[in-house]
Amino acid sequence: MSDYYNAFETSPVPAPGPDAVPPEPFRGIYGMPAFATIPTTDLEASVDFWTRGLGFFELFGIPGRLVHLRRWAFQDVLLVKAPGVPERAPAMSVSFACVLGQIDALVESCRALRPDSVDGPRDTPWNTRDVEVITPENARIVLTAAKPYDPDSQEARNLEAIGITPPGAGRGGHGEHAPRA
Repeated sequence: MSDYYNAFETSPVPAPGPDAVPPEPFRGIYGMPAFATIPTTDLEASVDFWTRGLGFFELFGIPGRLVHLRRWAFQDVLLVKAPGVPERAPAMSVSFACVLGQIDALVESCRALRPDSVDGPRDTPWNTRDVEVITPENARIVLTAAKPYDPDSQEARNLEAIGITPPGAGRGGHGEHAPRA
């Protein structure tokens, strides 16, 4: 007996074959299980390359700071304005979702193994608490946990300013989190 089972219906990737059709771009807002974070010194040029070259679209952005790109569901990339970009790794980050209750233990575990491997935790303007870890391979891993939503917080105002509202804010349906046109 195996612990594995067929879960292909969870994935947006179509069955392979000569007639395979890619899924439509997915514009829903969801908790991202993993995503790439890529620093850039030229946000506009990076967005242009990713959208025109790689077929991503801009889901939303925080002007001058961050652009959230997507192709299919679960293909999320955050382009983040940075003062500089390393010529060598770790120029790119991979982020993994976790919960707030895990952050302290993860920080302690990483510091026990490699004392200088952890930066953070720090709170972000988009309502997460993030910890950056540099692995022995020089990869940048960001563990990101959503903070409880406080409608009176600066983070809530930041999200509202780019058109993201909490569930039940009166817009209804699947579009209740979607950016406003």
